[in-house]
Amino acid sequence: MAGSAHRQVSVRDVATAAGVSVGTVSTVLNRPGVVSPGTRARVHAVMAELGFVRNESARQLRAGRGRALAYVVLDGGNPFFADVAQGVEEAAEVNDLSLFLCNSDNRAERELTYLTRLEQQRVRGVLATPADPAAPVLAELPARGTPVVVVDRTRGGGTHCTVAVDDVLGGGLAVAHLLEAGHDRVAFVGGPMTVGQVRDRREGALRALRGSAASLVDVPTAALTVAEGREAGQRLSGLPARDRPTAAFCANDLLALGLLQHCVGTGARIPEDLAIVGYDDVEFAATAAVPLTSVRQPRRLLGRTAAALLLKEVREEDHEHEQVLFTPELVVRGSSRGR
Repeated sequence: MAGSAHRQVSVRDVATAAGVSVGTVSTVLNRPGVVSPGTRARVHAVMAELGFVRNESARQLRAGRGRALAYVVLDGGNPFFADVAQGVEEAAEVNDLSLFLCNSDNRAERELTYLTRLEQQRVRGVLATPADPAAPVLAELPARGTPVVVVDRTRGGGTHCTVAVDDVLGGGLAVAHLLEAGHDRVAFVGGPMTVGQVRDRREGALRALRGSAASLVDVPTAALTVAEGREAGQRLSGLPARDRPTAAFCANDLLALGLLQHCVGTGARIPEDLAIVGYDDVEFAATAAVPLTSVRQPRRLLGRTAAALLLKEVREEDHEHEQVLFTPELVVRGSSRGR
């Protein structure tokens, strides 16, 4: 016997070929322990011979909820989100669940499309790093039965579980370190300001400068990418020497690595000519041409914690939302030693 190349093999096909009822095949799939070993072996042998593939989607629809979590990330090209997703996946695996990853590319309309499709697929729950934490869809999904946990963002009102890092504190750690190293003119490289983390990290930088004679020079970027970091380096190097910052705090490591690439490529000395501090402490930070000082976020722990909160919400009828805020840590390396 052989299954048709143009039609999926059905439970009825298996039952006919095995000489048993459709109900028996269904029991083998869902409660194999109650079927005699001989019958169970015969049904499994026919399934293998026909190339039967279980329709898991249909089973999940009957059960009312799937066996998958989903994580909608803001930027699939940023290794920070890959590390967070790995933490989510670790928690999903322990709970015998699959994980869908979706990249919104920081586009609200694409994010909405993914969230709508995930709800239609009846996923068990959604984790999201949203373009806009106040987006109405984030409240609409839970109201219709699909829990949502906000990751690497905060959302006012206590309406959702959230897991984030204190980015204001992180920005302060970065700039306080540069002040202690003797810098009095610091560039803030980051943007767009519509991204909440960028605003918070800049606010932390400004707070660190209060009461000092040092100043902050804004170098806005269109995105948080290596290419934008290189372009920021070109703008900084084009400033008159008297106006040029001696240090730069970048809103993430990709910007910092791009800035570092530009400096190395033009012969600028790091940190003698320009000290650089990044944010996230992604894996590449420590292996850069000049090891990068960075504000470390507990990336996998963010993911594991968010997934645990989501599964807790799924299981509890009287669930109380939790807002978890982790403390960042400054990791000092060669890109920012004292002047």
